[in-house]
Amino acid sequence: MSAEASHEHAERFTALRPLLFTIAYEILGSATEADDVLQDGYLRWSRVDLAEVRDTRSYLAKLVTRQALNALRASSRRREDYVGPWLPEPLLLDERDASADAVLAESVSMAMLVVLETLTPDERAVFVLREVFGFEHQEIAAAVGKSVAAVRQTAHRARGHVRARRKRFAPVGAETERITEQFMAASATGDLDGLLALLAPDAVWTADGGGKTIASRSPVVGAAKVAAAVLDIFHRRRTMPGLRIETVNCNGAPAIAAYVEDRLEGVFLLVVAAGRITDFYAIRNPDKLLAMTTAHRISR
Repeated sequence: MSAEASHEHAERFTALRPLLFTIAYEILGSATEADDVLQDGYLRWSRVDLAEVRDTRSYLAKLVTRQALNALRASSRRREDYVGPWLPEPLLLDERDASADAVLAESVSMAMLVVLETLTPDERAVFVLREVFGFEHQEIAAAVGKSVAAVRQTAHRARGHVRARRKRFAPVGAETERITEQFMAASATGDLDGLLALLAPDAVWTADGGGKTIASRSPVVGAAKVAAAVLDIFHRRRTMPGLRIETVNCNGAPAIAAYVEDRLEGVFLLVVAAGRITDFYAIRNPDKLLAMTTAHRISR
C-alpha cells in the first residue's frame, strides 16, 4: 500500500474515532474493550481498498459493530459467572464533551448503560445504532448480519424493553451539579438529615467489586440504608491517611472519585430524578477502574 493510501486510511479513521468509540462503548459497556475493538478495527480498515468504500461512516460503523458484537458474545459467560452485581465500566470524558447533546449524554449515562445490559447482544447493537446514531435499517442489517425485516422487529422489541426499564431521570444540568455538591457536603460532614433529604425513599445503592475488593454483593435499597452506606464510605473514613475525594466528568455527568494516596479506589455515579437521588452506582473493581486513566472523546 502506498504512503498516500495509508495516510488516507488514517485520516478517515481518526476523524470518525470519537463516533466509533462511542458505538463500541455503548454496545460493550466497557471502555477498555471498546479501545481494543477500535485497535483491531483499524488493522482491518487499513487493508480495505478505499475505492470500494462509498460511505466511510457507514462502512466503519459496520466494521466496529461486528467486532463489538463478537466481543460482547465472547464476554457474556464471564458476566454470568461474575461475583456480585455487574456494572459497566465508568467512562472518563474529555472536558470538551459537555452535556449539550442531550441524546448523547443520556446514551452514555450509567443509568442507560445499566438498562442496555438487560438486552440481548443483537437488541443492544440495533437499539444503539438506530436510536442513538440514526442509522437506517438497511445499514444496521448489514452490520448485525440480519435481514431488514428482522432488524425492524428487533428495534421495536428493544425500544419496548428500554422504555419499560428506563427510569425518568433528569437530564444532566444545573440541578444534577447542585445536588452532587450538596451530597458531597452532607456526606463529608456526616449530615444524616441533609443526606436523607437528598435521597428518594426507594433509593438504591449498587456496588460492583467483582469479588476483588470489599463491596456489597447485593443492592442496598431504601434511603436509610443507602445513607448509612454513604456515610460509612465518605464520612467515617475521611480520616484515612491519603484519602482524597474529587468530582470528575464521568459518563456525561458529575461523578465522585475516591483516591487513597493517588490510587483510585472507587467511582460513584448518582442518578437524579425529580430533585432526588434515586440510584448510586459504586464501581470499585480495580480492573474496571483502569479505564479511568484515560479521558475519551465521544460523538454521534
